[in-house]
Amino acid sequence: MRSMTGFASVQGAHKVWTWTADIRSVNGKGLDVRLRMPDWIEGLEPLVRKAMQAKLTRGNVTLNLKVQREEEAAGAYVNKAGLKAALAAVAKIETAASLEGMPLAPIRATDIAAMRGVIDFSENVVEGDIAALRTAILADITDCLDAFDADRAREGAALEEVLTAQLGEMTTLTEAAAKAAGAREAATRAGIDRGLARLLKATEVPDEGRLLQELALIAVKADITEEIDRLRAHVEAAKELIGSDVAMGRKFDFLMQEFNREANTLCSKSQATDLTAIGLDLKALIDQMREQVQNVE
Repeated sequence: MRSMTGFASVQGAHKVWTWTADIRSVNGKGLDVRLRMPDWIEGLEPLVRKAMQAKLTRGNVTLNLKVQREEEAAGAYVNKAGLKAALAAVAKIETAASLEGMPLAPIRATDIAAMRGVIDFSENVVEGDIAALRTAILADITDCLDAFDADRAREGAALEEVLTAQLGEMTTLTEAAAKAAGAREAATRAGIDRGLARLLKATEVPDEGRLLQELALIAVKADITEEIDRLRAHVEAAKELIGSDVAMGRKFDFLMQEFNREANTLCSKSQATDLTAIGLDLKALIDQMREQVQNVE
């Protein structure tokens, strides 16, 4: 079992470059991988995305990669296309502000240089250097991904312990419901007999076939044998799922729906305070389990 929440980080270096990377995730219905990394390292993003998709099945996962080069200023150059676009944008902003009667302070060169795409540090990076850099970074990200997976496994082990204990409590409540239902059955039968005796004494004998149908209907509506059996089956299915080596989050979601359905039916059929109390305890426990299951990958 693995949790959908986790974190890991790594630092690395290659020649004149240094980098830091971190991976973090939160719950999600499916797998949503978001990569934030330099776009000038050609070919890195698809390799990282493929590695993450092979390792993960659920969760909103974000990878942040920051790469720095020593003595960046010496290798910096002005991107002419970026500068042209930035100047055009500044001119449009100044014109619009002037028309609105909102004069702006003079724009400084440092303000324009700080705009995205104006200053570039990758002009002097040759293709061979990019390939070596990409390989080194990918190796570190792979290690980071392994650490991230291990972190989610540790969280998953804690979840497994909690869910196993809750399944044990579920079994206890289910057996208590079965016992209460058995005690209620005798009382219900005695009540039906008393009511039937009063009916026969006060009125003419009704149609025997219709009477049997009504009694059978009452018995079916009050019987919770199937609900108890299904609760037991769902508990066993959950235990088998915990013991398996598969991504189990979605299956657990489905089991929680089934647990809740049986608990609701049990409460609606209870007709006895002790059985209703057990049904409410079951519903509270199922809600607690659902909170834990929402974290399972």
